[in-house]
Amino acid sequence: MPPAPVAPGRPVPPAPGSATAALRRPVETLRWLWPTYVTPGRPGRPTTQQELRWLYAAWLGAFGLKMVGSSWDVSWHFRWLRDDLAPPHLLNSAGTVVVVALVLFHGYTGYGVDRRALRLMQAGTAVFLVAIPVDLVNHRVNGLDITSWSPSHALLYLGTAVMLAGALRGWWLYAAPGRVRDAVALGLWLFFVENAVFPNQHQEYGVLSLRDHLAGRTTAEQQLLDFVAAQGQTPTTFMLPVPAWVHPAWLLCAGLLSLLVARRVTGLRWAATTVAAGYLAYRAVAWLGLVAMDFPPSVLPLALLAGAVAVDVAVSRGLPGWAAGTLVAGVTYLAGALLAAVGALPPWDWRPAVVLATVAGSTLLCGALDAVVRSRSLAAWLAPLEDDHGSVALGAPTR
Repeated sequence: MPPAPVAPGRPVPPAPGSATAALRRPVETLRWLWPTYVTPGRPGRPTTQQELRWLYAAWLGAFGLKMVGSSWDVSWHFRWLRDDLAPPHLLNSAGTVVVVALVLFHGYTGYGVDRRALRLMQAGTAVFLVAIPVDLVNHRVNGLDITSWSPSHALLYLGTAVMLAGALRGWWLYAAPGRVRDAVALGLWLFFVENAVFPNQHQEYGVLSLRDHLAGRTTAEQQLLDFVAAQGQTPTTFMLPVPAWVHPAWLLCAGLLSLLVARRVTGLRWAATTVAAGYLAYRAVAWLGLVAMDFPPSVLPLALLAGAVAVDVAVSRGLPGWAAGTLVAGVTYLAGALLAAVGALPPWDWRPAVVLATVAGSTLLCGALDAVVRSRSLAAWLAPLEDDHGSVALGAPTR
């Protein structure tokens, strides 16, 4: 892409020869980047494949920071009460700053997005930023709220999901088909699934923290225990704040449904299994790091992997949505029973009526998704919007 016009007498420095060179000399890189790329444009502006990779690599980096910060934050709050300027919050905030900068860049320049992808990014970021003061007010009114299952936190998850949907759309529309396109898409889907199942981490940390507390070797500081008592809670209600049916229902109806969407959208044969395995590998590495720093550990949601394999098998075999939902739920519950037998599962409600209701919910959602995927309106919605430079072919280079 040719550089934008620059005022006479202000020559643009040469482009950095590599990523290492760009990071080594950030001031010179910025002096080159700003006049070259930060120029006004409309969504759908021609963007080379190399430029797309730089942009969406930044998206991956931003959400990597947010994911690590969020995971650390859950463990942090099972040990310490205080959280002002806590390192996990700062790490998450750094990722949010990068996301905001990327959305502003896309919106101002028009690179790497169509109008619909940009609107999703902007709407998700707006919801996320609005949720921050809402959460602060919630803390003021109701005291410190450190459960994952709160309305203000739900707004954070919703905003993150919407902005990720925009990034997924922008990348899938404009990236050239091939291994790089698939790898980046799977990375973005990993962050989407992580965000979907994030609330379940409260129970996954809570079950082990409660076990340690009852055994007399709690990892929580006394100030945190005093706060729990002052709120009128017991250690059990604090560490496991929702009914036992919530964890499996959320795993199926949020996590595995997201994996089913990823499999259907990408069309990659083992997309769901790959994303679930990548997420669990991250959780395992995080487990090792947190334990090494003397933070509370968690159980890993290994049932997610079993369900993901079932998702890929169901789609590959061409099963209708209702049958896929039933299969995935059955396999997930079987894996959960095996994990419960070895004490590696948060409390699940095993009453037959509850299990049947959860399976029915999964079946209905997968059936509804199947109907949506086959609809003409979805195909029209997924097609690239015509931009101000002409139409852009799906998944093809724009130059």
